[in-house]
Amino acid sequence: MSRRLVVRRSPIHGNGVYAAVDIPPHTGLIQYKGRLLTVAAVDRIYADGVDTGHTFLFTLNDRYVVDANAGGNSARWINHSCDPNCAAYVEEVDGARRDRVMIQSLRAIKAGEELTYNYGIVLDVPHTAKMKRIWACHCGAVRCTGTLLQPKRQG
Repeated sequence: MSRRLVVRRSPIHGNGVYAAVDIPPHTGLIQYKGRLLTVAAVDRIYADGVDTGHTFLFTLNDRYVVDANAGGNSARWINHSCDPNCAAYVEEVDGARRDRVMIQSLRAIKAGEELTYNYGIVLDVPHTAKMKRIWACHCGAVRCTGTLLQPKRQG
């Protein structure tokens, strides 16, 4: 991790990543790292994980997922927010196995401010009241939806 970012306890959840210096908008901050797994392997290894409300898995593309439980870096501690100051995006490289997840600031971030992005979690299971409680959001944003779960994609 660069000297621009520091990990410490977060009021949102567990650990969080904070700006150690002022960060301008649209600045690349950190790559989300971990072991590369196929979607099928993730389904086998973490089949029951949907009921935990906690994950270090990041979908890379239709074939691969980054699992920050193994070989993960500080990016795995960036918390979700319904009003994020960062965004995660997939940087496509020649070949799906080489794609990578990057975190970038959306706006100016002051030193000491916690970095957040919208996790964009869409589950195949029904988004019941129980699932929304399991995947509860504690970001504290004025327009917090109360859950990390996003509306199911149409089509």
